[in-house]
Amino acid sequence: MKQGDYCTREGAERLKETIESYWASRGHDVRINLVQGGFLASMRSARTDVRSNMINGVPTRSTENFA
Repeated sequence: MKQGDYCTREGAERLKETIESYWASRGHDVRINLVQGGFLASMRSARTDVRSNMINGVPTRSTENFA
């Protein structure tokens, strides 16, 4: 697996941990969900999407879950 490959499950989990750790160290509780995507012919593999409750990469005051 390439170091910057964030579309695989393992890469997406590393990215999730990095984002959560970054914002936790700054006093924010962000919620990150990993969503298994389907197979993409252009990637020749399945992908994992990283979704959060942030807006434009910035934590919101709400800690509500999201879809």
